[in-house]
Order: sequence, then C-alpha cells, then structure tokens
Amino acid sequence: MKKQLSISACFPAYNDGGTIASIVVTSILTLQQITDDFEIIIGNDHSSDHTGEILDELAKQYPSLRVIHHPQNLGYGGNLRAIFAQASKEWIFYTDGDAQYDVRELTLLIPAITPQIDIVNGYKISRNDPFHRVIVGRVYHHIMQLMFGFSIQDVDCDFRLIRRKCFDAVTLESRDGTLPVEMVKKFHDAGFKFAEVPVHHFHRVYGRSQFFNLRRLLRVVKDITKLWIKLVWHKKRQAINAKIP
Repeated sequence: MKKQLSISACFPAYNDGGTIASIVVTSILTLQQITDDFEIIIGNDHSSDHTGEILDELAKQYPSLRVIHHPQNLGYGGNLRAIFAQASKEWIFYTDGDAQYDVRELTLLIPAITPQIDIVNGYKISRNDPFHRVIVGRVYHHIMQLMFGFSIQDVDCDFRLIRRKCFDAVTLESRDGTLPVEMVKKFHDAGFKFAEVPVHHFHRVYGRSQFFNLRRLLRVVKDITKLWIKLVWHKKRQAINAKIP
C-alpha cells in the first residue's frame, strides 16, 4: 500500500501561527506511515501574524513542504483552489491549519479507499465548539442538504481525501467559505462516489474563527443563495425547458 498511494496534503492557513508548525510536523510523521510518495502544500493567505515566517523556516528543514504566499487575501475558497491547483499526487487530502482536526486521523480515511470510492469524507463525531456554534452548524448542515440534495452526513467537515480526477472533472469557482458546499455538490452531480468516516473535532486553541460573526453569516446567506441559483435552480429550469416541445 505504501508504494501504491501518492498523496498531496493541502492546508489553507490564515493567522494560524500558533498551530501551523505542529500541523506540518504531524502531517509529515503521519504521511510517512502511509506512503513514500507525498507532498505538503500550504497556502498562507496573506496572514498578518507570524504564520509566514514560521512556514518559511519549516520549508528550509522539510523538502516535502511547499509554501504558497498570497500577496493579497484570496478568501478561504480562493486559497483552497490555489492549493489544489498545485497538487500533483493521485489523492488530495485537505484540512484547515487551525488544528481543530487531528491530521493523524488521516490514517482512518485510508482504509475506506476502494476502486469504487472517489472521495472519503470525514464527519464530526461531535462538534467541540461553543453551544451557539454547534447549533448554527447543525442548522447550516441540514439546510445545505435540503437545498442542494446531497446525502453526506457533514458537508461542513473539512477533513477530506479526494481523487485528483475529481478536480479535473469539475471547475470550482467559490472564493469564500461556500467552497466545500460547491465542491460536494459538483462532485455529487458528476457521479463520484463518497465514503464517510467519523473523525474527532477539537476546540480551537489559537486564533479566531472567520465564519461565526453576524456580518459574515449574512454574507454566507447571500453567497449560498447565489450558489443554489446557479447549481440547482438553473439546472431545474433547463430540464423543464428541455421537456417543452
């Protein structure tokens, strides 16, 4: 298995100076258990803390680490898209640079790989966040299921292992936190097959979430609505028009 797998481990980072070093070291140790063919790509999204300096020092020590410094902030989705575009291996793993997921649990996703499976999607055993965030997260997930019609248990779990061919088959466009929804929806509609594996979610110990504030939530509502119109409503209209003689 170690000779067969090739993995690009991708991490978006924004003001994650307190966690990014442990993410890098832990991912290297974990990937060495899984495969001899791997790379680590981190997108530093114009961080204002010391994330960039830490990554540059780590890149000097670890040849498998590649750092992309964005001269301006691309947003969560824009950062991920830029990282995915640089990934060269057969499988692309990604999670966030804030250490709310344990990179070592990548080993839990590997056994779910079969010739029929294209995406191994983690789902949170429980969400280790303040109560209001847990409630918002649950509501968000159920609304996404209803709006977009996919059946995975946790679209908001950014702990995924994805075949490279999935990215070759779809075009991702979101620049913000709606990218995971766009990605799951487009992969689902393209006929790719999902497996799901439970993973742990941990309390954020460094930095602040960029998602849970009123202004950003209102923007997410607007962006999700636009995404629904594009990916669901337009398709339904096209299907109806195609049936009209």
